[in-house]
Amino acid sequence: MSKQNSNLKSLDQFVDEQYGKKGTIERDKLEKGYEAFKLGFLLQQARLEKGLTQEELADKCGTNKGYISKIENNIKEVRISTLQKIVELGLGGHLEFSIKL
Repeated sequence: MSKQNSNLKSLDQFVDEQYGKKGTIERDKLEKGYEAFKLGFLLQQARLEKGLTQEELADKCGTNKGYISKIENNIKEVRISTLQKIVELGLGGHLEFSIKL
């Protein structure tokens, strides 16, 4: 039977130690940044699943390749109306939101 390393931490423990508990300023900044990163990643994955280049997606929804790249790489915030055009016109999908309290 092998001994577990007592120095190992769960991801939750690590994040709590590095950024504070949920509700602290640093933790909120981390989580907001993660959500923006996740949006860009999801958009990129959907585009790739459709077999589109950034330029092709941009052409379909009336924007440019650089804008799509900036969203996918978490460099540019996107307006909801623009995101809706990208998802619906460019990817042929449907944008849904939820609010968690």
